[in-house]
Amino acid sequence: MNGPAIRVDIRQERLSIDEAVALVAHPGAGAVAVFLGTVRDINDGSRVTKLEYEAYAGMARAEMNRIRAEIEGEIAEARVAALHRIGELSIGDVAVVCAASAPHRSEAFRACRLMIDRIKERVPIWKREHGAGGPHWIGWVDARTTPDQQAKPREESDR
Repeated sequence: MNGPAIRVDIRQERLSIDEAVALVAHPGAGAVAVFLGTVRDINDGSRVTKLEYEAYAGMARAEMNRIRAEIEGEIAEARVAALHRIGELSIGDVAVVCAASAPHRSEAFRACRLMIDRIKERVPIWKREHGAGGPHWIGWVDARTTPDQQAKPREESDR
C-alpha cells in the first residue's frame, strides 16, 4: 500500500498518468477517474505560445497533502493523488494529473473533481502565460492598483 505522503508531488519532469493511477490503485477500487490539465494554445481569445508554472514547492506539497486527506476523509474508501508540473511547458504538455479511485464511479469522479478544484483554489502555484502581448501572470492582481487599472491594456510605450 502506498503511503499518503507520496501521493502528491510538484516536479519539473514530465508527468506520468500511469504513475498517478498506480498511486491510487487498490483491490477495493472498482473505479478510477483521471483528470489531465494540459497547456492550450488560446486563452481568453489570445494566442498562447507557452506557460511557466512556479510554486512554493514545500507549501504546495503540504497543502496538496491536506487536500488529499480531506477528500479521503469525506469520501469513504476513496484514494486520491495529484502531480503538478512546474517550469516551462509547451502547448499540449500535461501540467497536472489528478487520479482518484473508489469502489464506484460516482465517488471516483467526485473525488477527482474535488482534488483539482481545491488545488486550483488553495495551492500556491502560479501560472505565467506567454503570447503576442508578452508574458503575464494569470490571476495576479497588483495590490498597488485598482481592478480597473489592472484590466487596462498596456500602452505600446509600456512594453
